[in-house]
Amino acid sequence: MSNNIDGKVVVITGASSGLGEATARHLSAKGAIVVLGARRVDRIQSLADELTSNGSKALAITTDVTDCDQVKKLVDAAVEKYGRIDAIVNNAGLMPQAPLERLKIDEWNRTIDVNIKGVLYGIAAVLPYMKEQKAGHIINVSSVAGHKVNPGGAVYSATKHAVRVLSEGLRQEVKPYNIRTTVISPGAVATELPNSTTDPETAERIRKVYESAIPADSFARAVAFAMSQPEDVDVNEILFRPTGQMM
Repeated sequence: MSNNIDGKVVVITGASSGLGEATARHLSAKGAIVVLGARRVDRIQSLADELTSNGSKALAITTDVTDCDQVKKLVDAAVEKYGRIDAIVNNAGLMPQAPLERLKIDEWNRTIDVNIKGVLYGIAAVLPYMKEQKAGHIINVSSVAGHKVNPGGAVYSATKHAVRVLSEGLRQEVKPYNIRTTVISPGAVATELPNSTTDPETAERIRKVYESAIPADSFARAVAFAMSQPEDVDVNEILFRPTGQMM
């Protein structure tokens, strides 16, 4: 019985570590062809080489998701090499947090550029292909923080709420093209994400939350669950946390 993943061409942004790396490994093990995008080319090339040596198909492309042209080149490279694009996981993200009164404006701008514009650029890159194919799956990554906000997390929560809003608008708009959409909102998952918080007090609060963090493979399995459904089933939203996470 088909898992609806085998042979699919999947682009993953933020694939150099954490959720993206785990997803690449998990989908590759299920037969997907993975196209890896991230700024740290050494990491994604090493991952692509590893997956290829294990008999899978993988391609690494240096990609900064804040650059629309680079995201387009990532998707174009996937189509040029493999003939189509079946899914994209818009995963690249940052989580610098601090009270607004700290006025970390550079961090605000960077978070907006990566977490919102990066998702939009991913959508823009795949939509023309998926509309023509009359098939495809766009998977966007939000967060539990996209459902609730805590002190110090206003900007990050705003960006992740925006991802949910964009995903719902996209879902409604792409119905004529048979494109599926999923937004996944993880809680505390073991990744490098907390390291981007520079405010000491906020970093300590986040550290305590992440004491119960679950492995990144938990996210990868959520992606696989959404993708593996029959083509007439559209899993639109998944929200999950560690069992012990209260926030």
